[in-house]
Amino acid sequence: MNNDLYVIDTNRVTLEEEQKALRYFSLLNNQIQKQSYIQSLTEDIRLWKKNHVHFRTAILSFLRGKKDPRQSLNYHQYINWLEYKGKLRSYLERSVAYIFLRDLGRTLDSIETQKRIDEIVTNLIEQMKKPHQTKNDEFAELFSFKGMYRKAQKEKVETTMIWLFEKLQKVTKNLPEEMDALNARRKLIKIIAGVMLHMNEEMDQSYTEDERSRKFEEAIRLGYSYGLTYPFIDDLLDSNVLDPDEKKRYSNLIRETLITGVVPNFGEWNGKNKELMNYIHAELKEAFLYMRNYQQEQIKFYEQSYVFFHSQEVDRNKNLSNSQYTNEEIYVPVILKSSSSRLIARTMTNVKEDEGFEERTFLYGIYNQLADDFADMFQDENDGAVTPYTYYLKYHQTRKDLVNPFEMYWTVIANLIHNVYRSDEKTREVLLDRAINGLKRFKEKNGIETYERVMNLFALKNSHLQKLIEKMVNRADDVDFYDKLLRDQMLNSFKKEKEEQEEFSDTIKEIEEKINAQLKIDSSSFHVKESVINAANYSLDSGGKRLRPIMTWFMGVKVYGLDESNLFPLLRSLEYMHTASLIFDDLPSQDNASTRRGHPTVHQIFNVATAELAGLFLTQKAFEEQASLENFDPKSVVKLIQYAARMTAEMCQGQAMDLESKGRKLSLKELNTISFYKTGLGFEVCLIMPAILAQATEQEIDYLKVFSRHAGIAFQIKDDLLDVEGDSTLLGKKVGIDVDNNNSTFVSILGIDGAKKAMWDHYCDAIESLENIPRNTTYLKHFLNYIVNREK
Repeated sequence: MNNDLYVIDTNRVTLEEEQKALRYFSLLNNQIQKQSYIQSLTEDIRLWKKNHVHFRTAILSFLRGKKDPRQSLNYHQYINWLEYKGKLRSYLERSVAYIFLRDLGRTLDSIETQKRIDEIVTNLIEQMKKPHQTKNDEFAELFSFKGMYRKAQKEKVETTMIWLFEKLQKVTKNLPEEMDALNARRKLIKIIAGVMLHMNEEMDQSYTEDERSRKFEEAIRLGYSYGLTYPFIDDLLDSNVLDPDEKKRYSNLIRETLITGVVPNFGEWNGKNKELMNYIHAELKEAFLYMRNYQQEQIKFYEQSYVFFHSQEVDRNKNLSNSQYTNEEIYVPVILKSSSSRLIARTMTNVKEDEGFEERTFLYGIYNQLADDFADMFQDENDGAVTPYTYYLKYHQTRKDLVNPFEMYWTVIANLIHNVYRSDEKTREVLLDRAINGLKRFKEKNGIETYERVMNLFALKNSHLQKLIEKMVNRADDVDFYDKLLRDQMLNSFKKEKEEQEEFSDTIKEIEEKINAQLKIDSSSFHVKESVINAANYSLDSGGKRLRPIMTWFMGVKVYGLDESNLFPLLRSLEYMHTASLIFDDLPSQDNASTRRGHPTVHQIFNVATAELAGLFLTQKAFEEQASLENFDPKSVVKLIQYAARMTAEMCQGQAMDLESKGRKLSLKELNTISFYKTGLGFEVCLIMPAILAQATEQEIDYLKVFSRHAGIAFQIKDDLLDVEGDSTLLGKKVGIDVDNNNSTFVSILGIDGAKKAMWDHYCDAIESLENIPRNTTYLKHFLNYIVNREK
């Protein structure tokens, strides 16, 4: 859109849309009052059940207490089960057809649409039949950093995917505890995928590779920008994070933005939510400006956005204690918000609309909304939210005029099948599949007793149809949907990842404390000059993340099952070796650093000679600790010490290479080699030493070496990026040191975007090496996540 201001005529837009919604409600309500939908819907279900109720299925429905085997299968097993039963194609066909109905607003009786659905299903089946080569859950890989980045590489949108990773990390970090960060992440990914689907369906073979990449980049940014409205507007205003005055101020700000196209000055936001609201305002402003610039002259997008926000606000401001809302007041906002949310996604992308798309989408929206509200009714009731179901639950006994939302739902289905989609057989199949599936999921989630109570409470006027629907819920099969599987698996995957991450972080803190408690060197047990030991202890006490001994602890205890108490000499040795290397690195003859970890370096506090002796002392102390590993096989201990000595020599070589490179322009190959010697070998030592003590196979050790190489280079790239983009207060040192010293870095060679792409490529290579190790290496994945996402 150009820079000229536009102003939405809110009265006109609201009146037009509300009148349209009122007409739709009246049409549906008239069908309910006259029960005119009963005969057609009954016949629809009779025709539909031929494909879904079989003799064997009917018998199984009487076998109470028998758990459906599909419920215990993971993603890959479930897909294999469907293929084995010959159900995979039909399962995917109804799933893809549903997305074409819901998200793309297509009609299923179109030959073109049928052909496209068949193409997508065939491609999906081919992908699913590929050999399963990793030990990890296949679904978890789909939405992991590695899975998403590898897909981005195929479409050549790596830079935009990295941008998305960084955005998602910040959203998760900044969302208050009261809000569901995992669901917010799921919604954002879902919306981004939906916008990409819109874009993809508009592109044909005439698009070049570069044009496809540009379109997908736009879709990712548009999807994220629009998706932010759910956690940062809807969820925030629905939560108790903001007080009433804050909610009012924030709502007014959103409303003014939508009406004028200009984000108002935020001003000062005081109180406990100051930092949160400053972040949200900045993020939403950036998102809004991106969408606005992309829209050009698409005023319809802003009108639909206003209708959506306004209808949400109307619903949000309702109070469940008010017993006087009319049916129109209950249903009109539902119709408006459910239809406008779909229209926004379509108009936002500037893609060509199919004939009749807008009307179909308007009439279709309430079908999804009523299904969602049914599934969430108890949570909504607990939150005091007014929905057709919560309101009916509370007032159905005293308000006989209230429209039964369950009856409204089935009326909508009949109306869609016959009056919107022209009695199309495929549409009937998909809509009834989805409806019965929703009731089955509700029954499984809440239990038979609650389900039967709800069915009695919301019983249709026509008892024959009610019994028929309940019979279908009990007996019908093959009504599952791929998007529901993805939703459940995605949430489960995110929850599992969060639990693992929390356990990983808690364990790190615990082990760090144990290691710190054992590092200090007692001067009374040595005939070494006290200043040397004091210098060594000063360096040990000056902070540090203890990454190397922590890695060894995880590898030894969690992966190989070694006894923790027996490992502590090895853990101390690793920190002594690492600390010695830092002392040498900081010397005037080498990096000439004045600070380390926010403290003056050892040679600044003591002197150069004492610093050199302290480094040498710590190196020898490390070998002494390794030689005291008495509870392991002696041959393994000797092998470990030999390996440690060799690696120490190689790390010295790496430091020499680094010193020789100062002020010299390096090639990428040279920089990778130096990074491996300086950092990758350090990581390798931490993993290989416990593997040697556990007598792991050579093949396993080789995979760990590959992992270490890529993890080390990724770590160094992140260091180079932090030197350019980092926060000096978090880093504990100045930023821009490499530029000041004219050092070659990954950033100076590749640029910021190129360095980030290289880092994520090494990340993926490291993860893929882990997939070859037949052990639980989850912690190494989280260690890698820490490397690429750290702020210091």
